[in-house]
Amino acid sequence: MKKRRNLNSDAPWEKKVGYSRAVQVGERVFVTGTVAINEAQEVVGDDEYSQTKFILEKIERVLENLGGSRKDVVRTRMFVTNIQNWEGVGNAHGEFFKGVGPATTMVEVSGLISPEYLVEIEADAIIGCG
Repeated sequence: MKKRRNLNSDAPWEKKVGYSRAVQVGERVFVTGTVAINEAQEVVGDDEYSQTKFILEKIERVLENLGGSRKDVVRTRMFVTNIQNWEGVGNAHGEFFKGVGPATTMVEVSGLISPEYLVEIEADAIIGCG
């Protein structure tokens, strides 16, 4: 049986809502929905491109903490508050995953947990596949 490992970031809402930053089962890693907020709880970036870039770098740090990298990402799910601005999200994603090409989905949502968040991204990875 493969062992489960929960990775937490000590964000105050993890315990309140009951989730983990990432869950690793064997070589599979599932990174929770991630927004552009830094350790000081400040929103980073005021446009889709800069928020997406920050989010993807944040996800990569989680993967590196578990022995992986962006090359191990096999799927992303992107939630945007304004699909008209999809190109900023798409360009940042394309630059970040150049040569990796994970399966991906981008959908418009009516809102995220805070109006400053323009993008939220989930990622699934298989450590060592990259």
